[in-house]
Amino acid sequence: MNIRRIIAIGAILPTIAFSHVHKNVLNKVTIKAGSDYQVIMKELQQRGIDVLGVDFKEKLIDVNISDSEFNTIKSFKRPLINIPHTKASLDERYLTSTEVEALLKKINNKYPEITKLEKAGESLEGNPIWAIKISDNAKTREVGEPTVLFNGMHHSREIMTAEVTTDIASFLTENYATNSDVKKWVDNNEIWVLPMFNVDGNNKVWAGSKMWRKNTRDGHGVDINRNYPTNWNACRGSSGWKSSQTYRGPSPASEPETNVMMNLVSKIKPVFNISYHAYSELIIYPYGCKGQRTANKDVVEGIGKRMGEILSYVPGTAWETLYSVDGSDIDWMYQAEQVIPYVIEVSPRSDGFQPDYSKRDPTVKLNRKGWQFLLERLEGSGVHGHTTEFNKIVVSKIEDDKEVNLQTYRVNPDGTYHIILNDGKYTLEFQGNETVRKVIELNGEKIKL
Repeated sequence: MNIRRIIAIGAILPTIAFSHVHKNVLNKVTIKAGSDYQVIMKELQQRGIDVLGVDFKEKLIDVNISDSEFNTIKSFKRPLINIPHTKASLDERYLTSTEVEALLKKINNKYPEITKLEKAGESLEGNPIWAIKISDNAKTREVGEPTVLFNGMHHSREIMTAEVTTDIASFLTENYATNSDVKKWVDNNEIWVLPMFNVDGNNKVWAGSKMWRKNTRDGHGVDINRNYPTNWNACRGSSGWKSSQTYRGPSPASEPETNVMMNLVSKIKPVFNISYHAYSELIIYPYGCKGQRTANKDVVEGIGKRMGEILSYVPGTAWETLYSVDGSDIDWMYQAEQVIPYVIEVSPRSDGFQPDYSKRDPTVKLNRKGWQFLLERLEGSGVHGHTTEFNKIVVSKIEDDKEVNLQTYRVNPDGTYHIILNDGKYTLEFQGNETVRKVIELNGEKIKL
């Protein structure tokens, strides 16, 4: 028996039908938020309702709600659309955790000179979390070469992300011998790809829990991307309810997966990072808490906006495009490790989390433009070098004969530094036992000091 509910807003709006179900049965609904987008997003977040994804341009919000949560959705007094349930089984052509592992081993065996396969750590259940390094001398650390990291699947139901990340590894290795741009990127940088981060959760998805998002902690799971120390539980950007999809965990970095990522980033010191998520076609940069922005936002946000133009994705902070987020990987990477990091939400709203495999190639090929732009940007405006005398570099931009402080860069433990800047005139104050000031002017080039 179906129950039909009709919401009136001055006139009768589109209807939404639900089966007569128990409160634990979930229904997928789209809210036409319109000008109330930010208000509704905040309310959904605070009530712990599972936001699946959005169409930011059209101000549409997809949610998973129980029958008992319908009154909350009804109170928004906005038109609602029922989302048809997809088929029960996943398209088996998408990669499982064992298939990702097998693919990485195949790539490593086929291209041993330019790859190094490494177990970055283990999941809560003891499953390996694999990463592959791609560089012309992959077995050694070449001091002076910048590092970049691409990772996928913090959230286990977002199966398209492992397709994008494994494509990065495949594309770079398969085209190294024939594509001059690829050869340049691989020869000049150390490129790390961690294709599938939430291995346990992904196994659970393939075992039948299609909408599982978190890791598998104690049966309820922890949202790994709310578990990082920076801004943990800082701005109602996560939940303390174990049943919530954004449960932050009992303490910062409580989860082994979180520590795997933190240890890898601390070891390789990437200049850039992209964390791939799905879905919504967004480019997200720090910070996640409302009103917060990065110190060198012209660089961080400028690069994010350019990627948005390239991909036709919407750029912004999480609090601008979605809602406040605390304890995220990109906030931690930026603050603790001075990475310039991004979340890219791949796939349009119409595809959802687990689209037909025919959607795979268009999404993967489109996103090549984003990560390739980031590799190319490593060759652009900035300064780099190696020092044993200094441990900090204070960077200021000269504007109208005044110095505007941008950031204080901490020299890496191995003495290297890679600072991405926009074109313009700068002072760099190298600090150590003594202080040395240098004035530089950038015009699209990377300067070695």
